Amino acid sequence: MSHRDKLVRTAMRLFRRQGYAGTGLQQILSESEAPKGSLYHFFPDGKEALAEAAVELAGRMIGEMLAAHADRHPADPSRFVEAYGRTMSQWMQESGFQSGCPIATVLLETAPGSEPMCRRGQAVFDGWVEIIVGVYRNAGMQNAQALATAQSLIAAMEGALILARVNRSIAPIQSVVRTFRSRTAAPVSEDKSARPRRRKRPVVEPR
Repeated sequence: MSHRDKLVRTAMRLFRRQGYAGTGLQQILSESEAPKGSLYHFFPDGKEALAEAAVELAGRMIGEMLAAHADRHPADPSRFVEAYGRTMSQWMQESGFQSGCPIATVLLETAPGSEPMCRRGQAVFDGWVEIIVGVYRNAGMQNAQALATAQSLIAAMEGALILARVNRSIAPIQSVVRTFRSRTAAPVSEDKSARPRRRKRPVVEPR
């Protein structure tokens, strides 16, 4: 693993546990065991540039996880959501509920003050949503409904990760899974114009 990779992976891990402000460059250098000069060589703009790289890496890792679940369940949103929730629950338990979303902890502290970080975060979330939209579309959802459902799933899961850390329990993640497991395509509205028209009965005037 290159010195750059060590720095980025260490930063990602520490940001998840301690947040952006709570993680210093010296700690990242120490735990990555990378030479001090390598930090300023690869990231001359300092901590924010390193954080952007960490967000990009974390976003790609979660995107690959989502894509793998989508490949296994390309048209089955219920099983896809179950697999997604199972993976996030496992990650939380393995960290002892110390690690949250790899990118949320950074974005919450840097956005909207940092335009580059906002762009990076938006690209990551858009990538995740695109993967999930594909699963719902394959299951028969219209584009608008699939997009809204995918965005809602991401938002719910991100919130569940915060609650899971606070409560030291995977119950919030399981609740999201139960909620979205039953999401299906909205029934297609009947075209009333295609119905045979009923003949109107003559109105009988009272004598």
